[in-house]
Amino acid sequence: MNALLIGAVFLVAILVIWLALQTFQSREKSGALESQMNELRRDLQTIATSQASSTGQLETIARSVAQRLDSVAPALQDAIKNSAQITGQMTSDAQTKMADELKNTRDQISQIQRQLGEVQQAGKQMSQTAQTLEGILGGAKSRGSLGELTLERLLEDSLPAAQYEMQYRFKSGEAADAVIKLRDKKLMAIDSKFPLDAYRRISTEGDEARRAFATAVKGHADAIANKYIVPEEGTLDLALMFVPSEIVYYELLHTADNKGQPLDAYCRDKKVIAVSPNTLYAHLCVISMGLRGMQMEENAKRLLESLSGMEKQMEKFAEKFGILGTHLKNAQQSYSESDKLFEKAQNTLENMLGAGVPELPFENPPVTLAPPREASAKKSA
Repeated sequence: MNALLIGAVFLVAILVIWLALQTFQSREKSGALESQMNELRRDLQTIATSQASSTGQLETIARSVAQRLDSVAPALQDAIKNSAQITGQMTSDAQTKMADELKNTRDQISQIQRQLGEVQQAGKQMSQTAQTLEGILGGAKSRGSLGELTLERLLEDSLPAAQYEMQYRFKSGEAADAVIKLRDKKLMAIDSKFPLDAYRRISTEGDEARRAFATAVKGHADAIANKYIVPEEGTLDLALMFVPSEIVYYELLHTADNKGQPLDAYCRDKKVIAVSPNTLYAHLCVISMGLRGMQMEENAKRLLESLSGMEKQMEKFAEKFGILGTHLKNAQQSYSESDKLFEKAQNTLENMLGAGVPELPFENPPVTLAPPREASAKKSA
């Protein structure tokens, strides 16, 4: 609002200066005309003094000067009149513009006041909402339930149901809010119980509350390291500390303990990684990609094992097939040799029969052996 008023005053000052410059220029023009008239008068006096002996010439010059003066005077009056009109018109225009600017300024001021009223009303509503939310989440148990619910929703959105488990209980009886199931039955624990009470006191108590906040965070990190990093039960050598608020996470990153060590560095030394909702989602996306990659690797190994088994079966089949081929080859060779021997025996028998056999005193005729079908077929062929 002050800026608008200053701008309006500055515009008015510029218009007034411009009007003054126009008036000054008009006055300069009038002064120039008066100077010319004075010069003419001086010329007249000089001519009158030097030409006093010639009255006729003096009268001529006087009439000429009078005519010039008569012609200059109306021009001077017209110039003064036009200057007054221009000055009046400029003044009227400047007043009109100033009135319009002042009206626009008043309208903008009214609009700003209305917007300020709306902002104040919205602030009151936000304050009431914050008080209501604080009343709902006033207890540590309620805030812990909200953190667990947020954690569970993030896990549901990022990982398959088989890859995580809520409220996982260790042999010591301690229960982690959630664990992520990794390869080779490894577990990564996540804790969502964060000391928010110490953070809430920072805005009212200042540095003293900030030191208490640092102490509470360090104690919480120590507890997570002791309870949820259990390698003998299959956990990784690190755990996640879920901070359910981005503002609190930002405060954690910018707070140091009494020794000047940042809180996040202290947590990392304890193998505890502090994560906010946004950073946890990023971690879960990376874990999900890694799990899918490991599943693809596992499937590739199974496929390779299946192919190796099939290769062994094909080798056995090839061996048996080779044996069968050898047997068939041997059988074919034996058949060919047997066929040749049979043909030779048949030819010998035919030769013996064709040579003639003496008749014997038998009543019945001799029995003639019939050749095999194949031999007969070959013979006929």
